[in-house]
Amino acid sequence: YNGNVELNAERKNLIVSEQDLKIVRSEYLPSATITTSKSKEDTNKLTNQSGGDASINDVDPLSTSIKLEQTIIDFGRGADYQKKKVGIDLARVKLLKKEQDILYKAIEAYSGLVAAKEKEEINRKNVELKISQLETDRIRLERAEVKLSDVAQSESSLAGAEAQYIQSKNEVVISKLNYENVIGNVNESNLQKSIQAIANVPTSLESAIELSKKNNQDVKIAELELEQAEKDITIAKSDLAPTASLSLERSYTEDLSTTYDEREKDILKATVSWPFYSGGTKIAKVNKNRNLKIRKKLLLDNEIKTNNTNVASAWSNLLSSKSFLAAVRLQVKAAENANEGISAEYERGSRTTLDVIQSNTLLLNAQISLANSERNYLLAQYNLLKSIGLLNSDYLKLK
Repeated sequence: YNGNVELNAERKNLIVSEQDLKIVRSEYLPSATITTSKSKEDTNKLTNQSGGDASINDVDPLSTSIKLEQTIIDFGRGADYQKKKVGIDLARVKLLKKEQDILYKAIEAYSGLVAAKEKEEINRKNVELKISQLETDRIRLERAEVKLSDVAQSESSLAGAEAQYIQSKNEVVISKLNYENVIGNVNESNLQKSIQAIANVPTSLESAIELSKKNNQDVKIAELELEQAEKDITIAKSDLAPTASLSLERSYTEDLSTTYDEREKDILKATVSWPFYSGGTKIAKVNKNRNLKIRKKLLLDNEIKTNNTNVASAWSNLLSSKSFLAAVRLQVKAAENANEGISAEYERGSRTTLDVIQSNTLLLNAQISLANSERNYLLAQYNLLKSIGLLNSDYLKLK
């Protein structure tokens, strides 16, 4: 959370927006400029009207001035200031959205590694079981209690289990790499399995939709961008309005001319500017921003509809994953009971090797399915929080 590159980049974007506001705010303050210039004159030739040489008296003037200027009227700077304030809110919401994406990636990476380790352990135990099964069949073959084909079936089953075990170990390696990429170094001793979110999840679709209307970042971003588009229209219109400024300048000049040595003067100037014609550029800019506003309004309407659909989909996925998990738990329990009974019957000789292999396979598949469904149920809870805009550090109490 603190060291993620994408999050830190978005935090810098928020700082940039804050600086933009300071830049616009400075336009309300007067500006002060100090200017100093020094020139050296060297006249090579000077003649009078009759063509004769005139006396040359070069001067080296030194001029210093200070000028204070204040914009009195500018109909666009107020809208620009408000736009930049909205820009800060927009940057904060985008930071929250990025935070949600990163946290969900972290949850996926963490739960993925936990599930991969669990499946690796299930497959390891399955390999040990297959080895024991093969040894038993070989002993029983020597006693003529089973056929050679039974031993071959056990050998084939062991080879399949070893292949699955190798695949599960590879999944652990991939999950570790993904974990390190998103979160950081892996400390396997700290990995803990959980199937419940660490924050409260909405208990109904209606409450989830209501929460999303207040918290969903995509909707908020669309609303703020529409607000900025409205400010852009005001700014564009201000280009057609007059501006007024007032300035006061004091200057001091030494060695002014051959006649005067020093001069000190003050200039108070009021300036009014009204751009009444620019070839249609400013009108076109107003029309352009009006159409951009309509576009942002349409995008907002679409985002609201999309949000309701996404929340409903996330809620449905949560319910289905919860039901599926309950069904898989029953499947595992039934597979364990069946495997225990078939193994006992095999010891008494009333079951074949194939029966035991099939029973073990059903149990293995059920256990793997349980590990996957538990992770899917956990992700479904966080996905619902993400869809309503509450998958953030404040709501999860991570700070």
